[in-house]
Amino acid sequence: MRFHRAGHILGASIVEIQWKGRNIVFSGDLGRYNDPLMADPAAVSDADYLVLESTYGDRRHAQENPENKLEEIIRRTTARGGTVVIPAFAVGRAQLLLWYLYRLKQQGRLPGNLPIYLDSPMSVNAVDIYRGHPEDLRLNEADYATAFNVARYVRDVEESKALDTTPMPKVIISASGMATGGRVLHHLKRYAPDPRSSILFAGFQAAGTRGAKMLHGAETVKIHGEYIPIRAELHNLSMLSAHADSDEIMRWLGNFKKPPKETFLVHGEPEAADTLRLRIKDELGWSCRVAADLEKLSLR
Repeated sequence: MRFHRAGHILGASIVEIQWKGRNIVFSGDLGRYNDPLMADPAAVSDADYLVLESTYGDRRHAQENPENKLEEIIRRTTARGGTVVIPAFAVGRAQLLLWYLYRLKQQGRLPGNLPIYLDSPMSVNAVDIYRGHPEDLRLNEADYATAFNVARYVRDVEESKALDTTPMPKVIISASGMATGGRVLHHLKRYAPDPRSSILFAGFQAAGTRGAKMLHGAETVKIHGEYIPIRAELHNLSMLSAHADSDEIMRWLGNFKKPPKETFLVHGEPEAADTLRLRIKDELGWSCRVAADLEKLSLR
């Protein structure tokens, strides 16, 4: 068994298994090419059987620069005395946001004295791991040494709660990314009713989550047994994703020297998986199918 860098988040792996003369490759969650932090997915050139993710098999990611939108929202919010609350996934997304905020401050596009807080124990612990693995990141030595210092790290629960009483403006990055739990909930209770403030989601919001409800226009959301009115500005950095899109998946497949005997598509909604299946068949001529839930397969 061999592990290759998948580029999705730190530690995500492509798994290659040699078994009874067969080479079976599991893509895992494939990352993006040219991600600001993560190195590209490793090239794999040979597989008898390939199990391939298809999360975004039916779409291309927007090319909009997230730094520009971040700058615009933060400047507008802080100018009116508001706070920007960013619900973010603890591993991967929170660290990427720190990088963008670091760059904006370095370029003078945000005030150098603007307080930024990372309020998520898991996010803080993940930063420590990122700091220990420069070989898996694409930062230069100078940026690697300073980028993650852009925020104050909040570990204590009481300090977390105290953020909601400190003078504005400020930026708070906190988990969970879809507002289903975590410390971000008490920040939302405080700032969602404030029309001066902004809630900036940082990626996909699954149906039924508080994040999805807020972005779809809910006037209130239930937090800790209370219905909280939504008066803050709402935004979503929808261009942020740690999953490869359709073009990037096809680019990764271009590394194979010959077609696998069979490619099985997993980890995607039916439409996304089938769209990718057709593209692989039409453009590469590979034998490809969408694997059914709990399906058992015999490898030839």
